[in-house]
Amino acid sequence: MTAGISKTAAAKARKPRAYNAPPSAAGRPHVPSSVKNSEVVYRDLRRDIISMALVPGTPIIEKEITERYRISRTPVREAVLRLAEDRLVDVVPKSGTFVARIPLSALREALVARRALEQVTVRAATKHASESQIMELRAIVQRQQEMADAGEEEAFHRADEAFHSGIAKAGHFPGIWDMIQQIRIQIERYRRLTLPQEGRMQLVVQEHTAVLDAMAKRDADAAVEKMNEHLNKLRLDISVFRDLWPDYFIYDPATDDALLDE
Repeated sequence: MTAGISKTAAAKARKPRAYNAPPSAAGRPHVPSSVKNSEVVYRDLRRDIISMALVPGTPIIEKEITERYRISRTPVREAVLRLAEDRLVDVVPKSGTFVARIPLSALREALVARRALEQVTVRAATKHASESQIMELRAIVQRQQEMADAGEEEAFHRADEAFHSGIAKAGHFPGIWDMIQQIRIQIERYRRLTLPQEGRMQLVVQEHTAVLDAMAKRDADAAVEKMNEHLNKLRLDISVFRDLWPDYFIYDPATDDALLDE
């Protein structure tokens, strides 16, 4: 059999690729391992900073990270630069890299923006949510209650996200939740400070229940009001947690006091 016939037979024997199937591995662009390593380091550090596992002021030591992940310094530096762009770390020349403090001015702006966006989603969800979606949200609140009773902060936090994203989905605005995700980095760091306070998780459950009860009654104005009360609690308590952990925040009395009193 000739080489030409062999190639033809092989081509016929090959199963044709489905219309919407992704290209074969041979046709995919090569992603350097350094890029993959950088993404892993960025993801892990970002998660630990936002969850407050790494508190503001914690040094980020590149040598330790390279040894932990068994990688070179290049992907670590790339990850650190991305975190600096996110305002999650500060790179101080001749001193080192540290987890950034939470800027009160940015925190306030993020809270205002989030409140405005969630007013839209909860109003729309009150109008459009199906009965099954209302039941799903009630199940999430019940799960939060169970996590609050057990003191499971991380699971409680995940359920909290599911509640707010579920409202956006029920309101046919899932993209707005994506926007909220982008602006709430500093909010999440601050929220993680509030959850361990006695009774805090129980209070959140009560506030979520009030929002959901108004939605179930199809009272959009009441749902918006209850959501505002829920989100405003974070803003009103900023000064309390700033005083408890002054080293965790960037605070300028000349401007921030006036902003927080609004």
